[in-house]
Amino acid sequence: MGILLVLVSVAGVVFLVNGADRTTEVYAARDGIAVGEQLTPENVVRAKVRLGETEQHYIPVKSGLPEGMVAVQRIGKDQLVPRASLGEVDDLDRKPVAISVEGTLPSQAVAGARVDVWVAQPDAKNGFSEPKLLLPGAEIAEVAEGSSALGSTKTTVLMVLVEDGQMPALLGAQANDAKISVVWNPGGGTR
Repeated sequence: MGILLVLVSVAGVVFLVNGADRTTEVYAARDGIAVGEQLTPENVVRAKVRLGETEQHYIPVKSGLPEGMVAVQRIGKDQLVPRASLGEVDDLDRKPVAISVEGTLPSQAVAGARVDVWVAQPDAKNGFSEPKLLLPGAEIAEVAEGSSALGSTKTTVLMVLVEDGQMPALLGAQANDAKISVVWNPGGGTR
């Protein structure tokens, strides 16, 4: 009877260990995947994880990379690639627009962060009108150092994701040499 109890106990432990070790191999972003970027073997890595009931929300390696799919929202470095973050190119409702910003940005202004974009239009008095909020909660797609002329202030180029309906106002402000400023939006959402 004692040997039978030991065997049942060992079998139970083996069953529990095998059940707890159900890992799935899914894709994760190698260095971050920008909005509009296609999934390729170069920008993803394989990750073995325990997902349990949430497994259907991610791309399993066994099914391969989906053809022609792009990121419709930013996927950060080392993050698992969720199905909800992928779509067709036609599904993209935001496009990156370069905004040159003079001066220092807060350290939180990184790819994936949200900023409010303010615009002050030039006025007839060789100055600028009061700034108005143009893009609340715009997502930063990329941050790059801009070029600087001799002795001029430091310039940073932000690639900000802009919806089609907001595009004319932003492009018009840039064409009219408006003063464009960005402010980090810790709440992240639009108003």
